[in-house]
Amino acid sequence: MRQTPSVVESRAAVGGERLSKRYVISGSVQGVGYRLFAQRAGERLGLGGTVRNLRDGRVEVCAEGTGAQLAALRAELERGPRAAGVSSVSEEDAPQTGAPAGQFTIEF
Repeated sequence: MRQTPSVVESRAAVGGERLSKRYVISGSVQGVGYRLFAQRAGERLGLGGTVRNLRDGRVEVCAEGTGAQLAALRAELERGPRAAGVSSVSEEDAPQTGAPAGQFTIEF
């Protein structure tokens, strides 16, 4: 008799386990539309999260979603908008905040 997979097993099978990451982007990333770019990328990918400028000139992005969604976001963050000059993107695990999927906001 076949057993019904658990919710965790089902999510893992389709890459649906919800993860949370913090990215810090360095380079020429303020005053070039980077936050709007990151917000739109997060919304387009169905992620929940926030983006904000840091006082030291970098940009911070906190995002929650599947591993595949977060990998796609990182690729977008490394590219950035046309006017930006991204020199590096650091990534670390972050605590989950429960940000709703598809709700990506700019913090001021």
